[in-house]
Amino acid sequence: MKQTVTGKSRKNLGQLLVVSSLIFGMFFGSGNLIFPVHLGQMAGSHWFTAALGFAISGSLFPLLAILAVVVTKSDGLYDLAKPVGRHYAALFLILVHLTIGPFFGTPRTAATAYEMALQPFLPKRFDTVGMLLFTGLFFGAAYLLATHQNNLVKVVGKYLNAGFLAMLAIIFVVAFINPMGGLDHAATTAYQSNATVSGFLEGYNTVDAVALLALSVTFVHAVRGLGYHDRELTRLTAKAGTLSIVLEILIYFGLVLLGAFSLSQLTLSANGAVALSQIVGHYFTRFGTAFLGVLVTLGVFTTALGLVTSFAQDFHKLFPKVSYLSWLRVTTFVSFLVANAGLNTIIAWSLPVLMLLYPLSLALILVSLTVAKRPYAGIVYKMTIAFTAVPAVLDMLANSPKVVTSLGPVASVLRFYHQVIPFAGLGLGWLVPTFVGFVLGIVWGHLRWASERTSVVENDR
Repeated sequence: MKQTVTGKSRKNLGQLLVVSSLIFGMFFGSGNLIFPVHLGQMAGSHWFTAALGFAISGSLFPLLAILAVVVTKSDGLYDLAKPVGRHYAALFLILVHLTIGPFFGTPRTAATAYEMALQPFLPKRFDTVGMLLFTGLFFGAAYLLATHQNNLVKVVGKYLNAGFLAMLAIIFVVAFINPMGGLDHAATTAYQSNATVSGFLEGYNTVDAVALLALSVTFVHAVRGLGYHDRELTRLTAKAGTLSIVLEILIYFGLVLLGAFSLSQLTLSANGAVALSQIVGHYFTRFGTAFLGVLVTLGVFTTALGLVTSFAQDFHKLFPKVSYLSWLRVTTFVSFLVANAGLNTIIAWSLPVLMLLYPLSLALILVSLTVAKRPYAGIVYKMTIAFTAVPAVLDMLANSPKVVTSLGPVASVLRFYHQVIPFAGLGLGWLVPTFVGFVLGIVWGHLRWASERTSVVENDR
C-alpha cells in the first residue's frame, strides 16, 4: 500500500513539474530576459520597488490570464471575449494577434537576437546590412519550418529552458560573488518618485498577460491530454503556475540587480539586450557574449515560429477565404520589415498599443475569473469593458508620438483626463473606471436577473 501511495505521489509530483515547465516555457522569452536588466539600470537605488512592480505585471498577471482560460473553459481568445459581444471579440482577437505577431512581438524576437548574437561582433558600418541579412535568414527559416514541421523545434525547445537556467545560474553566481559595484546609483526621472508604478508599466513590455490570453489554449489542451479536467485542471494549473512564477520572480529580481550593479562600470544602455551583452562580456569575455547570443537566438526563434504559426492559423479561421500559407507569408514578410526598424524603435512603437491592450486584457481577466459562470455575466462583461475602454484609449493617446499629443483637441482632453481621473498621470487611469464598471455591472446584472426570476415565478402562478 505504501509503495502504491508513494508511486502515485511521485507521478503527481512529476506531472506538477511537467506542467510547471510548460508554464515557465510559455512565460519566459527574450523580453523577460532583457527588460528586467534595463529596468535595473533605470531604477538604480530604487531597484527593489521597481522589480516588485515589474513582477506583478510580468508574472502574476500572465498566470491569471492562463487561469482565466482554464476557469472559463474557453477554446481561444475569441471564445473568452465573446460575452462582451461577437464584434468586440473579433476586433480584440485581431488587435492582440497583430500586436504579439507581425507588428511588434514577432519582429522583436529577431531584433533581440541580432543585437545579442551578431551586432556585438560587427563593425558599426555593417549594422544595417547585417540586420537585413540576419532577419532575412531568421524569418526565411521560420517560414520554411512553419510549412514543414519537424522534430528540430521540439528538440530545441526541450533543452532550451535548461540551457537558459544553467547560463543564468552561472551569471548570477559569478556576478553576485564579484559584483560590478554598489547599488547607490541615481535613478532616472520616472523611477525617482514612482518606482513601483514605473516597474509595473515596464512589465507591459513583456506582453505576457496579453499573449497568454491568446496562446494558453494550447497549454490547456496539453494538460487535458495528461488526464486532468475541470477542477483538477484548475488546481494543477494554480499549483504549477505558482511554482513557475516564484522561479520567474527570483530570476527577475536577479536580472534587475545585475542591471543596477552594472552602472558602476557601464553607462545606461539603449535597451536591455545591449546591457545584458555588455554585462556578460564583462564577466565572460566575448566567448560568453557569443554563447549567450546563441542561446537567445535559439529561444526567440522557437518563440517566433510559434507566433507566425499561431497568427496564420487563427487568421485563416477568421478569414477562411485566405489560405494558411498566404497568412504565413504575410506575417513573416511584415515581421521581417518591422524587425529592420531596430529594437529601440519597435519598443517605442509598441508602448501606445500596450497601454490600450493591457487594461482591456486585465479587465477581461478580472471578469473571467469572478463572474463568468453567473447568469448575469454578460452585463458585467459589457459594463467592465465599456468603462475600461475610454481611459485605455486615452492612455494610448497620452503615450503616442508628440505629433498626436500636441493636437489641440487631443491635448485638451488629455489635460482634463489627467486632472480628473485618479492615477491617470501615472498611466493607470483605467484602474478606478474599471472597478466602477465592474461593481455597477454586478449590481445592475443581479437586479435584472432577480427581476426576471420574479416575473417567471409570477407567470408560473
